[in-house]
Amino acid sequence: MSDGEWAVVREAMPVPGWLEGRGGQPESYRHRQMVDAVRYLVAGGITWRAMPADFPAWDRVYAFFRRWRDKGLTAEFHDRLRGRVRQVAGRDAEPTAGIIDAQSVKAAASVPATTRGFDGGKKANGRKRHIVVDTLGLLLAVMVTAASVTDRDAGQTLLVRLRERHWHITRVWADGGCTGRLADFARGVLRMALTVVRRGDGTSGLTVLPKRWLVEGTFAWLMHSRRLARDYETRTGTSEAVVRWSMSMVMSRRLARRAR
Repeated sequence: MSDGEWAVVREAMPVPGWLEGRGGQPESYRHRQMVDAVRYLVAGGITWRAMPADFPAWDRVYAFFRRWRDKGLTAEFHDRLRGRVRQVAGRDAEPTAGIIDAQSVKAAASVPATTRGFDGGKKANGRKRHIVVDTLGLLLAVMVTAASVTDRDAGQTLLVRLRERHWHITRVWADGGCTGRLADFARGVLRMALTVVRRGDGTSGLTVLPKRWLVEGTFAWLMHSRRLARDYETRTGTSEAVVRWSMSMVMSRRLARRAR
């Protein structure tokens, strides 16, 4: 990170518990080095043991990544950056609408058979990333499942996660795979309007659909991180954390450019 980007990242980082009197002890590492190392792994797609000697030892970096994942600090850090990007864009920090979609990716040999499957539509043997983004294309919720899980089945859990973190969401746009009981569940249980954006009759090839194109742009941003070119993670929670780290890089760079 440049000094300007680190200033943005440092302001959004969670406050350590020992500084707020919640116990614990000061960390024995520099946060900038750890964050840089995790970002390098996500962007470059390397393995943990291939961490360059310029960074701290790989097991210490992994311990930092794992602690942030398990304590929810990765999500907190990501959400703080998203709120700042929205405010800079002239929006409220909390969104009121979102777009839901899924992306199937191939899985590496390290992915266990219990959390992988075959997506017949995309002809992919691996996992599926279900995400919800706001109208700026910024990530609101993510859930990783086996590729065999349908958008309709995973959508219920994903929308529940969305409602738990974002109470102001009242409308979500989706594709044709989210019709039926998912729309009824969103309306009856979550008090959320699920609007399906369909392709026109007789259309073929690439078609830009209203609202739906925003989430496709988010998937394009994620594909810039080589660690996300396919799924390498043993746990689905780790895959979700990597997605958040990738989006955090997108947002911190945008804020740094705006500051300059």
